[in-house]
Amino acid sequence: MELSYILNELGEDREQYFNAVSPPIIQTSNFTFKTVEEFRDALANEYDAILYSRGNNPTVDILRKKLAALDGAEDALVFGSGMGAITVPVLALLKQGDHVVSVAKPYSWTIKMFDRMLPKFGITTTYIDGTQTANFEQAIQPNTRLIYLESPNSFTYELQDLEAVAALAKSKGIYTMIDNSYCGPLNQPAYTMGIDLVAQTATKFIGGHSDVVAGVVTGSRAMIKKIFDAEFLNIGGNISPFNAWLLIRGLRTLELRMKRVCESTKKVVAYMEQHPKVEKIIFPFHPSFPQYDLAKKQMKDAGGLFSVVLKVKTLKEVETFCNSLQHFFMAVSWGGHESLVVPSAVGIKPEEFNPETESHRLVRIYVGLEDPDYLIKDLEQALDKIE
Repeated sequence: MELSYILNELGEDREQYFNAVSPPIIQTSNFTFKTVEEFRDALANEYDAILYSRGNNPTVDILRKKLAALDGAEDALVFGSGMGAITVPVLALLKQGDHVVSVAKPYSWTIKMFDRMLPKFGITTTYIDGTQTANFEQAIQPNTRLIYLESPNSFTYELQDLEAVAALAKSKGIYTMIDNSYCGPLNQPAYTMGIDLVAQTATKFIGGHSDVVAGVVTGSRAMIKKIFDAEFLNIGGNISPFNAWLLIRGLRTLELRMKRVCESTKKVVAYMEQHPKVEKIIFPFHPSFPQYDLAKKQMKDAGGLFSVVLKVKTLKEVETFCNSLQHFFMAVSWGGHESLVVPSAVGIKPEEFNPETESHRLVRIYVGLEDPDYLIKDLEQALDKIE
């Protein structure tokens, strides 16, 4: 299926809404039926029916079709946040007494899910270094039901060999799920590599304008129906029709925005790697990256996130750099039009700063849609303020 068709036409039956170019926002909670038989059929199979917007909604349905097609999957569910797209499927897949093998250092709220929420249901998690596939096999227990991946992660970008892990899991009857937020749907086709469920935050590249919070999970029709029929409807983590419409709008320019971000990032990385105040570049498509060959193999491109380790000795120098930036906002997230920075030191107490600890001097940078030379000038003046 052609990308242009997915982004601009798939799911959009324009003759049903006055041949409007942009689909309508069906902002309703409820839907009516002409006969008892129609009503009965909808209640019996809400997955395939338009009954109540907690489940299906016509505007959301257009978005689901597009997001599933982008991943090469059979179906998708859209949630009110990225964590909804992770937590709800995990709860649907697991039962009391099950075991999870997860990569080390996933997203912070994913860690909280594994460490705080799932133990309430008797579900345990083992964290492993996912850069070596053998580590997954060694961690598998008789009750392991899920292998959880995040490739790359969103700070230091460790990768997993997706095809190898998927093959291992399938040989043992274990589900696989990935947080694919770093790459997004265009840069890493994880579902086609054999991963069962592909989750990502739609807040980032899919939305693209920093004005909507959402998440998506894609997979086979059978697995998506399993999630929909119980946990999705019970927990009520669905997205509103208006936010679904915003994501459809974001998809129109997804390809163009991703190309701009990827090209600009490489230019900014090239500048940063030669600066005397930068000790190290961490970026999957940089030749110094330990898993560079794997990144080139399974990622079509790297997005706008990379990290630098500053060559400094004090927390004040890290803060001076970040505070001096004029055109990079200091904020969480990525994938929008605006460029961002997150110093890892924001997560530690000032008295805990240790210049010998590389992660304390790490700053994550997201390159947005601004002109890369404009951003480089800003980085240059901020770096120059470091003593």
